[in-house]
Amino acid sequence: MDNLLTIIDNLIQAYNNYIGGYLILFMLIPTGIYFIYKLGFLNITKLGHSVNVIRGKYDSKGAEGDVNHFKALTTALSATVGTGNIVGVALAIYLGGPGAVFWIWVTGFLGMMLKYAEVTLAHKYRKFNSDGTVSGGPMYYMEFGLKDKIGKWAKVLAVIFASATILCSLGTGNMAQSNSMSDAMFTSYQIPTWISGLAITFLVLLVVIGGIKRIADVTSRLVPIMAVIYLLATVAVLVGMHDQIPAAFSMIISDAFTGTAAVGGFVGSTFIMTLIWGVRRGLFSNEAGQGSAPIAHAAARTGFPAREGIVALLEPLIDTLIICTMTALMIVVTGAWKLDVPGVAMTVDAMNTGLHHFGIDGLGGHIIATGLLLFAFSTIISWSYYGSRAAIYLIGEKAVKPYLYLYGLFVFFGSVWGLEIVWHFVDMVITFMTIPNLIALLLLAPVVVSETKNYFKYMETVKKNA
Repeated sequence: MDNLLTIIDNLIQAYNNYIGGYLILFMLIPTGIYFIYKLGFLNITKLGHSVNVIRGKYDSKGAEGDVNHFKALTTALSATVGTGNIVGVALAIYLGGPGAVFWIWVTGFLGMMLKYAEVTLAHKYRKFNSDGTVSGGPMYYMEFGLKDKIGKWAKVLAVIFASATILCSLGTGNMAQSNSMSDAMFTSYQIPTWISGLAITFLVLLVVIGGIKRIADVTSRLVPIMAVIYLLATVAVLVGMHDQIPAAFSMIISDAFTGTAAVGGFVGSTFIMTLIWGVRRGLFSNEAGQGSAPIAHAAARTGFPAREGIVALLEPLIDTLIICTMTALMIVVTGAWKLDVPGVAMTVDAMNTGLHHFGIDGLGGHIIATGLLLFAFSTIISWSYYGSRAAIYLIGEKAVKPYLYLYGLFVFFGSVWGLEIVWHFVDMVITFMTIPNLIALLLLAPVVVSETKNYFKYMETVKKNA
């Protein structure tokens, strides 16, 4: 069994290193730049409007959908605010050096536009099921939006994406999360991974059988709490070491274009390694362009697709440009990045070192473990919804319960398998979703532009008549 896993892992790494990693690099960034050009930095100019929509200022009474704007946002955020913010950032720095953080920022900034585009399309082409619930996402805008452009290939592209979504739900939203949770519990409390795996699997199945409304109720409470707890801890560390922050920013920016020389336990990185690992972990963190978040946002109650797109562009801002930055700065200012410790152990070392300045020892592991449990658990339950929508698209509503039980099994697998093979699998399946989705976004760009113009023309009329 071990030999088989090694062979599979080697094949996955070969794909990631020579095919997948470069495809993502040469498609994701140019597509984000293209939408910024077409929509005129909407990710900056309409931030205030986005906040007003989330506050409920423009809630559409009687509009069709399952959840309001805020719950759609928190459901999608709970799937992105996860191990990418704690473990993913640490892995990016471990493999690509501090300069990888700069490319995480770039991915987040461009990701705001990609999220807007894909969510707008998902809402426009969503479908209502026989039980009144909503199904939406890239597979629907591929099938129905691209039919006139590429004919029968629209359905083929949609099936490829939906199949990849199921695979990705088992990897990105499932095994990577449960692996980090069980690793954190073992690192901090020496709890065997199989015990953590059984407990996590039971709790996940208890929640996900309830569907999107229960998921939205749980995540709308968990996301704000877990974000505040983690951010307060990282802010405390950064306040205690504030004199190191300017040097940390300088190192991140300079190393982004030169790579990083070997120092301490860090073996060094080249420019291309820094770039690739920054983009990979940035994509894992915010999922912009991957096509996952539109599945949650399609359920929002509103009659305007672009309005939900405006809500969605906040996700990479919160997830990547704020939370990931806090983690990265903490790792760099404390010098934890120089240690030869991958994953959650690096973040724990950083927080322990930072809190030591306040005379607090040993608390970092508890804070990271608690934050990681909350982050990862909410991600797992949200991704179960994404996978179930893909299963409905491919097979029908009868596929949901079998899929959810399979999902629970993979929660356990992720808990007990090694760190490296899990993350290699994650990097591979992300490309299976992202590449078809980016192709669809480029082909449907005129629809996004049209929906955007129509919506803001309508909003101008509303303001004049107010």
